[in-house]
Amino acid sequence: MKAPFEAVALEYGKQKTPRVVAKGQEELALRIITEAKRQGIYVAEDPQLLALLSRLDVGEEITQDMYTAVAVILSWVYWLKGMQPGDEAKAEPEAAPAAKADDQASL
Repeated sequence: MKAPFEAVALEYGKQKTPRVVAKGQEELALRIITEAKRQGIYVAEDPQLLALLSRLDVGEEITQDMYTAVAVILSWVYWLKGMQPGDEAKAEPEAAPAAKADDQASL
């Protein structure tokens, strides 16, 4: 049986810890990813991170066991945007990458 197509979106800006701002499966997951891309938000494909983030509800902050995995993705986003740590506090809060997974997902 094929696992459902999923997406989880994080927001990280002026708050101390990234939090889940959207999550869904199948059609909703596709809409989350499409909207993220439309807004210029980076989308990472990481099935292991998705499995961790899927345990959280919308509005929940990531847990300590997720810090390293999320930090790796956020450092990638910082690098792509030419940002450095601390720059997020100067800018408007922006959603972090949406994690998604399907059968061929990889980072």
